[in-house]
Amino acid sequence: MKEARYFYVPEAATAGRLPDDEATHALRVLRLKAGDEIFLIDGKGTFYRALVTVTSAKHCGYEVVEHLPQKPVWRGRIHLAVAPTKMMERMEWLVEKATEIGFDEVTFLDCRFSERRVVKTARVEKVVAAAVKQSRKAWMPVVNGMTDFETFVGMPRGGARYIAHCYDEVPRRDFFEALCQRMAGNADGEEVTVLVGPEGDFSIDEVRLAVSNGYEPVSLGECRLRTETAALAAVMMAQLNLRLPPGQ
Repeated sequence: MKEARYFYVPEAATAGRLPDDEATHALRVLRLKAGDEIFLIDGKGTFYRALVTVTSAKHCGYEVVEHLPQKPVWRGRIHLAVAPTKMMERMEWLVEKATEIGFDEVTFLDCRFSERRVVKTARVEKVVAAAVKQSRKAWMPVVNGMTDFETFVGMPRGGARYIAHCYDEVPRRDFFEALCQRMAGNADGEEVTVLVGPEGDFSIDEVRLAVSNGYEPVSLGECRLRTETAALAAVMMAQLNLRLPPGQ
């Protein structure tokens, strides 16, 4: 039995052909031919079973034969806002693993102690798309570019909002415990936004600004974590609280 081959096609229902980068992989690496079965992910909640119809040097056409709407596997939304590290490879690793675990949105924060001020979102989106295919997620996480910290925390935002930090001067609750209490009995879930700072942490003024804007200060545990480790731990804790039982 052949392994199912998945491709990310944003307008899969109507496009009729794979995007150029996906076509290159299908033709040069997988060597697909007319009549081969493929599966498409539109990133909006639907898979499609399709058959390859036409192949050429750079073109791979298909015909959709079945729509396969998917059910969400977690409630609400998980929004991670994180200050990117100096080495972008660590952020790419983070978004890849967070996508595999399951989250909905990432925003990169420009903070006082940030080591990186510029992020190429196109590259990050490619990493996310690859992780969506690999983990067979029906929804494509949103990738937002660099946003000033003060601007981000000042934006109107519903749901549960948290800022993870390490300052003893600002009392913190355990993030997982806070989520458990918040989500208990909430069958529909809600948006969970969690802020994770750079290697040197947020400045204490940034923490206080976030708290004044409705963010609850939290801890991610007793150990000091690297930025990407802390961010992934936060996503995992949110997933454990928001995931739906199989088949629900």
